[in-house]
Amino acid sequence: MSSITTSAIETPERRSLERTCDDLALLVLAAVALIAGLTFRDYGLGWDDYTHAEYADLLLRMYGSGFKDTAALSFANLYMYGGGFDMAAALLHKIIPLELFETRRLLGAVVGVIGLAVTWRLGRRIGGPIAGLATLLLIVLCPIFYGHMFMNPKDAPFAVAMVVLMMGLVRLAEEYPRPSPRTVLIVGIGAGLSIGSRILGGLALVYALVGFVPLFLEEVHVEGPREALHRFAHVVYVLLPGLVLGYLIMGLIWPWSIINFDNPFHALTYFSHFFEKPWKEMFDGALVSVPDMPWSYLPTLFALQLPEVLLALLLGGVVGTFVVLPRKEVPARRKTILLMLTLAATLPIAIAMVKRPALYNGIRHFIFVIPPMTVLAGVSFAWIMNWLGANRRSWQPAVLAVFIFGLLLPLGEMIRLHPYQYTHFNHIAGTVRGADDRFMLDYWGLAFKQASDGLREQLDERQEIPPNGRKWKVAVCGPQRPAQVALGPDFTIDWKSHAADFAMTLGEFYCKGLAAPVMVEIKRDDVVFARVYDIRGRSISSLLSIPPP
Repeated sequence: MSSITTSAIETPERRSLERTCDDLALLVLAAVALIAGLTFRDYGLGWDDYTHAEYADLLLRMYGSGFKDTAALSFANLYMYGGGFDMAAALLHKIIPLELFETRRLLGAVVGVIGLAVTWRLGRRIGGPIAGLATLLLIVLCPIFYGHMFMNPKDAPFAVAMVVLMMGLVRLAEEYPRPSPRTVLIVGIGAGLSIGSRILGGLALVYALVGFVPLFLEEVHVEGPREALHRFAHVVYVLLPGLVLGYLIMGLIWPWSIINFDNPFHALTYFSHFFEKPWKEMFDGALVSVPDMPWSYLPTLFALQLPEVLLALLLGGVVGTFVVLPRKEVPARRKTILLMLTLAATLPIAIAMVKRPALYNGIRHFIFVIPPMTVLAGVSFAWIMNWLGANRRSWQPAVLAVFIFGLLLPLGEMIRLHPYQYTHFNHIAGTVRGADDRFMLDYWGLAFKQASDGLREQLDERQEIPPNGRKWKVAVCGPQRPAQVALGPDFTIDWKSHAADFAMTLGEFYCKGLAAPVMVEIKRDDVVFARVYDIRGRSISSLLSIPPP
């Protein structure tokens, strides 16, 4: 993997290859931006959206009052998270002619595309233009990441911030021991945004400390221990302005973190233990309490939800890293970069497997490992193509065809699942059809938007109006506030089915299938994501198939 530098041979053919790869990457980014701009309204609200919007209002009110109104610093448990994305969405809503939650979807798409672009540049920087293009295609056609970037207000922006920080760390390794002002700036911005979004951003310190060991050991060997320590101290000194900037950014988007110096450590302690009343979720066909999820939870879901081509190339990238680490001919900077990247892609999962914290909602809390995974996979693909070019050139077209076929599989699933790409399961799992009875799919209830649109259309077609001038009553099994926003002001909602006109239920295990006429059914790949029933005149005792926690 140390030989991956496609820009090393400066020939007209090589420059043409570089330009072609970069042009294709820019075309892919433009296509994704266009598609996102045309489809961002299709994505519904998740469980957390409404509460995050409230948190943004409280934060802006605090800043607007000169810190006299401090309700944001004790709101639910969100004060232990940063609110940068939420505040940006609230401010953007004031200047563009979109509804608040449409604005949040649009901003999510913008932040997501920025993340795609940074991931591409990171892959290109490490492995050259072929690796960069492969990285970009792998992350764009990763349905889990693509789906979350539209509607996940915490985890998707955090993933983007972490890849920005990783870019800064890679540049730092390349320029060590004399980092440029731009590198210092990127490290500071990345650190501030990542830790200011989630305290888990502090893991990057582990990536850096462990990752820089090969480079530091080479410095000790070549320059001597004293000079190596002097150089290290110089780098820390040069980074100080960037770290101060990062601290200020963290404080701006996560003000609670700087009210007391040790508040970030309190947040780390708080989130290391389960902080809500336990509930059960479906995992591998069994109902499991979320604090008791097995160690296999994350590796199983990553293996079944990531595209097959990404899994195969990622494995090659991880193995390749450990193959080059003991090789003396490989430059120490290269070892440091690959080791940091491998740690970023695997260490959080390994820690969760050992510590076994409460795990729920699939892999959404861990999507920040997907960008470094795709970079490793892109570098692995470039290495394969370069090796074949030097040793088995006739095999290159076949390998490229397999790669393209591997990308077409998730592309087809993304089109079929739209706008529920985040529920994707690969063909190893049997797609969402095979996973339906074994795992959670639309755990965030995005299908309520389409179900609500369908209910309103049905009522308009039938020209029905609520009796006695009251509002329609809808019993909901799923997220309440997203359902209310999706239905609009002509409906009232409740958990209770007594005296309700309609029932709206998710296609998850905890919602009953009702013996009532189905008015609307939202399906993907023959899997029911949501239904709306007409329960007027019927006695429905409960919408839940299991007792509430």
